[in-house]
Amino acid sequence: MDILKITTAGSVDDGKSTLIGRLLYETKSVTEDKLAAIEAASQRKGLGFLDLSLLTDGLIAEREQGITIDVAHIYFATAKRKYIIADTPGHFEYTRNMVTGASNAQVSLILIDARNGVVDQTYRHFYIASLLRIKHVIVCINKMDLVGFSEESFNQVKEQFMAYADKVRFEGQEIDFIPISSLMGENIVTPSDAMAWYDGEPLLNLLENINVEADLREYPFRMPVQMVIRPMSEQLHDYRAYAGKVASGKIKSGLAVKVLPSGLETQVQAVERFGESLTEAAQGESVNVLLTDDIDISRGDMLAAADDMPSLTKQIAATVTWLDHTSLRPGQMFLLQHGVNRVKAKVLSVTNKVDVANLTETETVDELKLNEIAQVELKLAKEIFADTYEQNKTNGAFILISEQSNNTAGVGFIKEIR
Repeated sequence: MDILKITTAGSVDDGKSTLIGRLLYETKSVTEDKLAAIEAASQRKGLGFLDLSLLTDGLIAEREQGITIDVAHIYFATAKRKYIIADTPGHFEYTRNMVTGASNAQVSLILIDARNGVVDQTYRHFYIASLLRIKHVIVCINKMDLVGFSEESFNQVKEQFMAYADKVRFEGQEIDFIPISSLMGENIVTPSDAMAWYDGEPLLNLLENINVEADLREYPFRMPVQMVIRPMSEQLHDYRAYAGKVASGKIKSGLAVKVLPSGLETQVQAVERFGESLTEAAQGESVNVLLTDDIDISRGDMLAAADDMPSLTKQIAATVTWLDHTSLRPGQMFLLQHGVNRVKAKVLSVTNKVDVANLTETETVDELKLNEIAQVELKLAKEIFADTYEQNKTNGAFILISEQSNNTAGVGFIKEIR
């Protein structure tokens, strides 16, 4: 059974937590004791309905304020597949939490309050979903019960959203729109009688039928080596394997690969996991790889498809989302983590800071502040084996780490390899 990774996004009070609570409730993913606790809490608040948002707002501060602050990961399943949902904050000051929550997502659920329409945070969240190249976007126009389940209101919000999305979306990105009421359960699991004018699928059906396998096959094989395995036992005297997680693409016996940075070419002899041979392994799987030739390979080296290689580079231009309270400035030094490799990096320039609401850019920038997005030129102390983010999401992303605090200061998406 495959796993679908979803991130939620939307402005404050658009109903993200209630929607996720509704999905948990409708798929019977809530234990009886927890459901009883939610019923009691709803009664204490004087509500005449079950407050399903309490299923996901786990922090005390969240429950007191009625908002989401941290990224909560929620797990549930249907007969078709399993799901992991990153419930991310809507407030502007927590945008960095949204970026980290969405970094591994395959689907972005963007909620919009039907009464308020598209707001600045909606623009920001869709911009980041497109920046992260999340192919499947589902726009849930929520609280339709508060606008009389009006088709006209739904269409107005849809047109408003698409006027912006058409300027930002990348080729192949799919956008679906669903009118819902997460509080009342309309169009979540079953079609809504109150919105018979909507001829699309309810949300859960759409999630169950999204095909993400094709997305994984788009990228060439990449695997950073994490460990060289030499048991040196009598039974396995000549055994030599290279352990790692497949970062992208697929690997199988007979595949021609090159080893970076040496550039030597060889073939995959076998792919194993826990001592058992595999026919093939795909993105996200941790495996041992045996090669037909003895080559000097160490931790931090990379195995890559011989016919589609990454670039060896010491200078990159990247779109960076800044996550730190201390601003980014030209001349600063950071540690750049790319896969298993960590190298020193110097900021050469910061340009083209984006105002995501109106898509204007500031060409010359003195600093990049918390939650801001700009293009950053970096000079590296050692070569990395990189792709652009557009070519390969998994091998085109990195993080910047502060040498002073050891905190993750920024997330980067490689735009150009110099």
